[in-house]
Amino acid sequence: MNIDVGHIAHLARLTITAEESEKFSQQLSSILEYVKKLEEIDTSGVEPTSHLFGVSNVMREDSVRPPLSKDEALMNAPDRSGDFYRVLKIIE
Repeated sequence: MNIDVGHIAHLARLTITAEESEKFSQQLSSILEYVKKLEEIDTSGVEPTSHLFGVSNVMREDSVRPPLSKDEALMNAPDRSGDFYRVLKIIE
């Protein structure tokens, strides 16, 4: 299988040497040959899956709660000035 690694590198904005191009071409060809073998396997009786184990999100229910007070919101601030967070100046 002939793979144009130079074209792929160009699309990915990568600069590769001729030796790297040859090496990657061989590696990609090997991967694609393996995928070809996998396509020959009969998977008609196999259920589609995205995870090996059953996975579900563990999330709390949304509920309306009173907001944090200013002191609670600023409790862990590394630096504060009154009722505000103090941050480094980034605009000159």
